[in-house]
Amino acid sequence: MKTFNRRNRFLIAPIILAALAGFGFITMILWNNLLPQIFHLPQITYWQAVGLLILSRLLFGFSSHMGGRHHQRMGHMREKWEQMNPQEREEFMQRFHQHRPSWACRKDNRTNQETTDNNKS
Repeated sequence: MKTFNRRNRFLIAPIILAALAGFGFITMILWNNLLPQIFHLPQITYWQAVGLLILSRLLFGFSSHMGGRHHQRMGHMREKWEQMNPQEREEFMQRFHQHRPSWACRKDNRTNQETTDNNKS
């Protein structure tokens, strides 16, 4: 794995600023050429476009699939899963299902209920 030296660290900030400036400009151009004509929205300035980019980053975040880190984590999890015995896997799945959001559990309960109802008839 390549490590960053001091010279490379100083290049990161200008690259990020240049990318933000470029994406802000592209966002402004696309917004002003498409959205006012399609949805009758007002045109925006460059700084409003940059603000939109920052806001969308705060609301939606970056995808974890960008870069190789996601694949590294998935490979690590796969190795851990393969090293577990069946009892450890069952315990893991029980803990996993306990921490799911309530809307996901409701969906599973409906599916289980439908399966039970179908088995009864």
